[in-house]
Amino acid sequence: MLIAALADGSKVVLAVESGHRASTERWAELLRDLTARGLRAPACVIGDGALGLWNAVGQGWPQAAAQRGWNHQLRNGVDAVPLKPQADVQAAVQRIAAAESVATAEEERQCFPRAYRRRFPKACDRLDRDWARMLTYYQFPKEPWRHLRPTNVVESAFAAVRLRTSAAKRFKTVERAEAIIWRRLRVAEQRFRKLNAPEQCRDVFDGHRYVDGGEVSTESSTQKAAA
Repeated sequence: MLIAALADGSKVVLAVESGHRASTERWAELLRDLTARGLRAPACVIGDGALGLWNAVGQGWPQAAAQRGWNHQLRNGVDAVPLKPQADVQAAVQRIAAAESVATAEEERQCFPRAYRRRFPKACDRLDRDWARMLTYYQFPKEPWRHLRPTNVVESAFAAVRLRTSAAKRFKTVERAEAIIWRRLRVAEQRFRKLNAPEQCRDVFDGHRYVDGGEVSTESSTQKAAA
């Protein structure tokens, strides 16, 4: 499933594809179809750890930034530790995600293995996985960060779908299942929360640059690059 945030801040379901594997080619087909129908490459793609998605985005929308959802990273880390210390591990990961700057996030990341490497090496390894994609949101305005960090909009929409499909248990045809799923998603779409500060979407597409959520002038960016 692919959900887009529009220039006015509203979110809409763009596509739903059925399939057993989220392979690169399946994702690439979906992106090609959307592009053929007139969709411009987005400024940022947010998703989970599926390599198929990222490979397809790299091929079809190479200019789009890639942000891996923090909610998956949080669950992956917590699932790798016993029940009793899970609250502490969860709080530590949340501190990283809530950092106000890349530098602070990196500092918190370094604290995590110092506290947990010996006891929970798997949790530390999972936190490091795909780390570069975890910090992409700092390249965008601060106001919509809460929408860029997680993939909640997809997961909440699918939660509504699962309630309906689980109750039905089975469908006679794929087409019938897809029709029900689309119907449930269109209902869920009406409750999607708009992006904070949607007016900044146009600034992003116009090429404005951001560091740690704050806009930087073109002159400052040039000076930093020269240094």
